[in-house]
Amino acid sequence: MRRAPLYALYTADTISLSGNAVAQIAIPWYVLTTTGSATLTALVVFFNFLPIVLAAFFGGVVVDRLGFRATSVVADLASSAAVAAIPLLAATVGIEIWQLMMLVFVGALLDAPGATARAALFPDVVELAAVRMERASGVRSGIQQGAQLIGAPLGGVLVAVVGATAALWLDAVSFLVSAALVVVFVPRPQRTPASEQQQGRFFEELAEGLRFIWSHRLVRAVVVMVLLTNLIEAPGPVVLAVFAREEYGSAADFGLLVGVLGGAALAGALGYSAIGHRLPRRRTFLLCFAGVPVGYLALAAQPALPVAVAALALAGFAAGPINPLLFTVQTEIVPAALRGRIFGAIRAGAWAAIPLGILVGGAVVAAVGAAATFFAMGVLLAAVVGYGFLNPTFREMDRAKSPEQVPPP
Repeated sequence: MRRAPLYALYTADTISLSGNAVAQIAIPWYVLTTTGSATLTALVVFFNFLPIVLAAFFGGVVVDRLGFRATSVVADLASSAAVAAIPLLAATVGIEIWQLMMLVFVGALLDAPGATARAALFPDVVELAAVRMERASGVRSGIQQGAQLIGAPLGGVLVAVVGATAALWLDAVSFLVSAALVVVFVPRPQRTPASEQQQGRFFEELAEGLRFIWSHRLVRAVVVMVLLTNLIEAPGPVVLAVFAREEYGSAADFGLLVGVLGGAALAGALGYSAIGHRLPRRRTFLLCFAGVPVGYLALAAQPALPVAVAALALAGFAAGPINPLLFTVQTEIVPAALRGRIFGAIRAGAWAAIPLGILVGGAVVAAVGAAATFFAMGVLLAAVVGYGFLNPTFREMDRAKSPEQVPPP
């Protein structure tokens, strides 16, 4: 029974993220096939990422004040309503591109605090379950990647069979199921929410989280490196959609490529879950990062579909351990009472460049094509990885290890 909340949180993430993966296929494909414009497609994806950055940055304080569990449930219910409005409008009075952009923006704005709240809630249920954080965070990251494995091919099939907007009903329902699981199985935290504790002003609390990040040079270095890599990789969904249409011509092939990327990352994350506590953190982090640009450079050669699948499998497997490793380090450093604002600020800092990268990438792929854009992404990403190898700050990953938790049987 101690592990029931952990399993419920895993299941909620699986269902919600699978629904989001369907939306990540359905929305860009709908815009691309409706307008024929890579720039408009990038703009819609931009409106999906911009509110994530804003809500993660400013919503972290709200998460601490309202409480992790309550924020997760409220955010899921509100996100479900925003997503459901898209197919509802399309099926009744019709939907314009600007309306789609607005609803995508609102849905992502509501979803981000829920994601921060579940991340802040996660260490508590892991402690209750008495498992190693490396193992638990590896499984959690594997679930996030596995959602791509399930949701992306499903999204491609649904788009091909019932249409892009109708497929979004699955995303709306997934938020409702996620909220129900948290309500029923995840207990209220023993910790008093920040709303019942002595509080400063909103921006004072926000500044407190930023000061914490700035005072820890390892956290600062990680945020900078992930920000740069996210800037470079941000156009990936748009470029891959254009690449799949130009090279293979099918939404199902697009879903397959995204699904393979998620499935390989799932394997990498689960591998880290099994043996991550035995691996040197810095070396694992940098070597995994070094494997990602290889996939982009391979796609730049415009290979046949089987080769493209293999290239994305390599990149995904290399990327798999990165997030659980970083999350484990964060949970060791960040005080529990500040998780919402600090996790939110870290998420916002790491994702801050994604909207800009999406817009720039959309313009670049429209100008030079998908293959040349993949080549540029691979070269730039390799340069950032080189910075990581030369920065001595990352050695603190190994020195900062906390004593191991009680291992699971």
